[in-house]
Amino acid sequence: MGLRAFKTETCSQSDVVRWKEFARICRSDILTMTTAAGSGHPGGSLSSIDFLTLLYDQMAVFPEKAQHDKRDYLFVSNGHISPAVYSVLGRKGFFPVEEALAGFRKAGTPYEGHVDTKVPGVEWITGNLGQGLSTAAGVALGLKFQNKENHVFCIMGDGEQQKGQIAETRRFASKFNLNNLTVIIDYNRLQISGDVDDVMRVNIAQEYRTAGWKVFETDGHDFPSLYEALYTALNTTETPVMILAGTVMGKGISFMENDEKWHGQALGEEEYHAAIRELGLEDSLEKIKKKRASLPLKGCEKIKKTYPVFKEGPRLIYDSGSKTDNRSAFGKALESIGEANPEKTIVFDCDLAGSVKTNGFAKRWPHAFFQAGIQEHSTASLSGGASSTGLLTFWADFGVFAADEVYNQLRLNDINKTNLKVAATHCGLNVGEDGKTHHAINYIGILRCLFDFKLLTPGDPNQTDALARYAAAHGGNYFLAMGRAKTPVITNEEGAPVFGPDYTFRYGRLDTIRRGQNVAVLTYGAMLPYAVEAWDSMMSKEKPFTLIHVSSPLAPDRDALKEAAKKHDTFIVYEDHNIHTGFGAVLADVMAEEGINLPLFKLGVRDYARSGVSDDVYRLAGLSPEDLIQAVEKHS
Repeated sequence: MGLRAFKTETCSQSDVVRWKEFARICRSDILTMTTAAGSGHPGGSLSSIDFLTLLYDQMAVFPEKAQHDKRDYLFVSNGHISPAVYSVLGRKGFFPVEEALAGFRKAGTPYEGHVDTKVPGVEWITGNLGQGLSTAAGVALGLKFQNKENHVFCIMGDGEQQKGQIAETRRFASKFNLNNLTVIIDYNRLQISGDVDDVMRVNIAQEYRTAGWKVFETDGHDFPSLYEALYTALNTTETPVMILAGTVMGKGISFMENDEKWHGQALGEEEYHAAIRELGLEDSLEKIKKKRASLPLKGCEKIKKTYPVFKEGPRLIYDSGSKTDNRSAFGKALESIGEANPEKTIVFDCDLAGSVKTNGFAKRWPHAFFQAGIQEHSTASLSGGASSTGLLTFWADFGVFAADEVYNQLRLNDINKTNLKVAATHCGLNVGEDGKTHHAINYIGILRCLFDFKLLTPGDPNQTDALARYAAAHGGNYFLAMGRAKTPVITNEEGAPVFGPDYTFRYGRLDTIRRGQNVAVLTYGAMLPYAVEAWDSMMSKEKPFTLIHVSSPLAPDRDALKEAAKKHDTFIVYEDHNIHTGFGAVLADVMAEEGINLPLFKLGVRDYARSGVSDDVYRLAGLSPEDLIQAVEKHS
């Protein structure tokens, strides 16, 4: 628990009077900013303002330093109640409240329609319902792992309890006894389409109790009752807590109460004037409208994050006779990284430890290994949240689950600039026997839709070791993509490991594996050994090509590509990926932007593939070494 949260059993009458007046003023702010903007969500903002008022009064908050180490955390999962959040934070001194009143939902201000961390005091950018609880639980886990006393609160709507990800997180929070996590649900019983029970009935209290949470039900507008529930939750309970706060949508304005249309509709000006008269407060609409009109249209600065510095640990080197798989090399590297960063490295798994090779880490540091079960959606958000608490955080899963299944969760991690390291094994047709449902052939296209995720595609065990350590030691979100099958150590023409002890990786680097003339073949990951096999076969026919390995497919070194273009007549991309969205598509864009006027031919996955040994699957897909040889001969 934080510095001053709910220290006495009961609140005083003077506190109640003060809170009621504060909430009354905030209600006016909510209506003013939404009416001035002509849009927003006033209904839920009015129903939640009372418990937000109480929380921000009692939590450990530091308006002069919003990110203070000793603060309590408040996550707003239903981010559309931003008018309420901005009003409370402004009135608490985090920023001048008139900035939010005039700038709400206006391009060029930080006061976006859903809560945004560019606003001091906002912990997380939210809006995609169902994810906020997972993030809050991840932060609670990270803080608890580090024995920190900060408490984590999460505000949620009642309609969003219909989301499956919330059920996943309830189970996780109970399993790991996150008693530093308190949820408050705004139970106004209305959502966009009407009564929550008519839209999709959820027995909210029972589902939390069944998952092992302590549940309190209270009047969300009665300050003494709210205070008593929160005091009991924070001082006498050893489990995660959910407080179901019964509220009224549009509370405080008679003609708005219990009417779902005000969920996402602002008052008109005449309605606004009537509402302000009912509140008995100053009508400031015209003044705010004038200030709003005078605000310049300008871009907000990009959110900047600083990350802890972690150690890479000493490299593990595989000699030329070794033949293992990249995922096993990742598992060994992970153990080494854990040794280099003791009590700072944590790992999340989704029932695949033996397959994604996190089992070695789990045996050595069981307290730092979090088995989340088959719950990928919540785990993607949980691990992102945990990474923001200063821990080196890995989440390992199969590629089709780590990318395809959780795109929306990765997107929110990307927006919030987390520091997550995703280790995705079983990527591409390399999975072979598992068949088309498990062939992760879209991860480049998926990650290309995110602006700040970095993708690493190692070509052999040595490079896997190097790239895993690089991701650990560099801030931001990284996605390490690996296949399943065993792969040889890649050597140079003299037989020495290409990615051996002298190899130093930098993001974007292109590695020339073999040299030749006319055609440059660009490949990555699991296809590299097949490309080497093709080169060796062509050497016997005296028809070599240049083989370039691309371990950063989203951001290849453009200068290196331009140099390669000067020495060759044709580029061929050889990849275990959807041909429409893979590196070939990235390269085509780069060539157009850089004026590289060379023919480009793509060998990639053109349809869902069959189940079978990976070599056979590649052959059926037209991606065997012989297929590459034919392509080179055709385009030489």
